[in-house]
Amino acid sequence: MSAKTTALTVLSAALLAPALLVAPAHAAPAPPADAKGEPSKASAPAPAPPVSMSTVGGSLLGQPGTQVNLLPGAPALPANLTGRSWIVADAESGEVLAAHNAHWRLPPASTMKMLFADTVLPGLPKDQVHKVTDKDMEGVGPGSSLVGVKEDLEYSVHDLWLGVFLRSGNDAVHVLSAMNGGVEKTVKDMQAHAEELQALDTHVVSPDGYDAPEQVSSAYDLTLVARSGLQKQDFREYCGTVSAKFPGLQEAGKPRDYFEIQNTNRLMTGAGGIAPYKGIAGVKNGNTTMAGSTFTGAAQQGSKKLLVTVMNPDGGGANQVYEQTAALFDWGFAAVGKVKPVGELVPPKSADTSSHGSPAQSHENDPAAAGKDSGGGAGTALAVAGGVLAVLAGGAFVVNRRWPRGRRGRGEELI
Repeated sequence: MSAKTTALTVLSAALLAPALLVAPAHAAPAPPADAKGEPSKASAPAPAPPVSMSTVGGSLLGQPGTQVNLLPGAPALPANLTGRSWIVADAESGEVLAAHNAHWRLPPASTMKMLFADTVLPGLPKDQVHKVTDKDMEGVGPGSSLVGVKEDLEYSVHDLWLGVFLRSGNDAVHVLSAMNGGVEKTVKDMQAHAEELQALDTHVVSPDGYDAPEQVSSAYDLTLVARSGLQKQDFREYCGTVSAKFPGLQEAGKPRDYFEIQNTNRLMTGAGGIAPYKGIAGVKNGNTTMAGSTFTGAAQQGSKKLLVTVMNPDGGGANQVYEQTAALFDWGFAAVGKVKPVGELVPPKSADTSSHGSPAQSHENDPAAAGKDSGGGAGTALAVAGGVLAVLAGGAFVVNRRWPRGRRGRGEELI
């Protein structure tokens, strides 16, 4: 049982104006942290983005550098943005307000777990219980982030998803993959779902986002995936959960032990000296040697709902990805209605994009949430229900089910 706050209204804005392209300079990157959070010893000059990238969502999104069309009175973009790729989009309309190398294919780290969840979550009942075997845990990479799943113990699907979203547990991912028919099948399912979403920059190798050759995504694709996931009530609840009780050891004749786990999203928890962001509702962070720091976030202020993805910011330590995401949220909330979109988040291939249509595939929604008062988000847990969950506004963050009219084609996909 979770405590939820705010419900949200649909935001639309008519945006007009000429294009203004800005290409900021890049500093040489600091060594990224590895899966254990340790700095990598090797460093190299920051690579340049491809000259040509995918044009899914609009031709400007396929160009290298920063793309933004400012109208009179629009705020300037934040200074010192060092992410190799980032995007700011309206979660409702799908309009891309600004982007930087949006389709650059980069290692995604644990943000890949958003695609895993969006693919697998609907098919596994949350009350289903599974006894973990040694085989379930095969393939969990060394140095992986773990929630603490143990062989020969039972866990509900609900428990395991909490482990995925809060602790980015690769052990929980592998158990859920086993329940889905195995890692190989799950990877194929994820790839097929990415193609259905038109997330065509994404190549899935491992379901948990662990560094693997040729495993890539993009800021554009991760934002598409987050937008799809946020239309599912369970996805919203899990990604908006701050802390939870996770099953521990089980001794015969005694109640099972539980231990507390906390979300690793610092914009939600305030860990690491980062101030919790007003209105934050998830979604997922990641950090590996190849990917550096990655993050996709959703936030709502008033009637405005935004998605921001930042990939691999240079220098500044683990907080940079959160600080730059917060800066882009601030800019986006101030810029809505004062910029001309540089592109759009395209609907799924099977979506009905008529004016009164909804996706052809059924997505779980939360009608009750739409009638609740908006509190603008919170930085601490609102309640602990039965000692199990502490939830932020994320459970009530509802993205309108109607897809915007616009491009339904794949666009030109270039590497």
